Amino acid sequence: MDQKYTQWLEKIEAEINRWLPDSPDAAWVKNVFPGLGSEIDLSLAQALTNPCRDLISRGGKRWRPLLMALICESLGGGDKALPLAPLVEFSHNASLIHDDIEDNSTERRGKPAVHIIYGVDTAINSGSFLYFLSLACIEAWAKGLGEAGMQGKVKVFELWSNYLRKLHLGQAMDIHWHRNFDEIPTIDSYLTMCKLKTGCLARFAAELAPVAAGIAIAEGNFVEAAEKLGVGFQILDDIKNLTTGIPGKKRGDDITEGKKSLPVLLFLQHWPDKKNMVQRCFAAAKTAGTNAPEVEELIQAMSAAGVLKEADDMGKSLLDESRDAFFAEGHNLLAGLIDFLR
Repeated sequence: MDQKYTQWLEKIEAEINRWLPDSPDAAWVKNVFPGLGSEIDLSLAQALTNPCRDLISRGGKRWRPLLMALICESLGGGDKALPLAPLVEFSHNASLIHDDIEDNSTERRGKPAVHIIYGVDTAINSGSFLYFLSLACIEAWAKGLGEAGMQGKVKVFELWSNYLRKLHLGQAMDIHWHRNFDEIPTIDSYLTMCKLKTGCLARFAAELAPVAAGIAIAEGNFVEAAEKLGVGFQILDDIKNLTTGIPGKKRGDDITEGKKSLPVLLFLQHWPDKKNMVQRCFAAAKTAGTNAPEVEELIQAMSAAGVLKEADDMGKSLLDESRDAFFAEGHNLLAGLIDFLR
């Protein structure tokens, strides 16, 4: 089964490389910037794409476009979703570039964050461009369908704009909470933020799949399961940040950013008298970075309190619910994807 996923990932990577090549040529410029041609210096075009290409080339699981491709195939659409793979993956990576600037993060996927290497101005511009480049994929996909593509094009644009608005609302919630320590969100509010910030692109992928397959399908198990998958992974990433560390990022950097992740919220919910202690650790970590002893102090306190395990159980429960939903639809390949990604 793993070979099946690997084959799909290779096809997805080829689509990504087609739209974001290492070295943009004249044909790429003409395709991406209609009406422009030889008057554009290719080295300047590369200055726009280099930061994006840098981040993309560092890896990433590509599980969102893979999810979309598998759902499309399961609905009888074969590989018709492949041309839309960059739409999902570029939108995700664009949000990462901006997210690292907003959070003052220094690392992403094992290297300095894009804004650290290229500067904040270039990172903002290139990150925004990556959002817009993804839209060129919609145009090309629709043209490939001829007259039948117009209806699908309108639907895909509608989905993209809807989910990108939700993604940025989720990011606004996250930023607001880590800028205002005294405002402690409820667990339900945190889960809503995760659905918007992380779950929405997974849900977007699930809703794109039937459009790509050329069929009408009501919202149901696919989209709900995809959203739970996204939220579950976010929770488990929050825990990894505080325990084993996320590959390519510094262990405990969520504390330096003042993030009210699920373990922190559970800790404050169960032990509200620890609020001053958490605030002190956050403040020290913000000043001294992940090497501050207060980072380890807070992690150990949460571990001893049992909230890391409690949050881990919640994240894994969401993944189990997602897997069960895919199994219920009779799609074992989709259910197996969750174990493949873990």
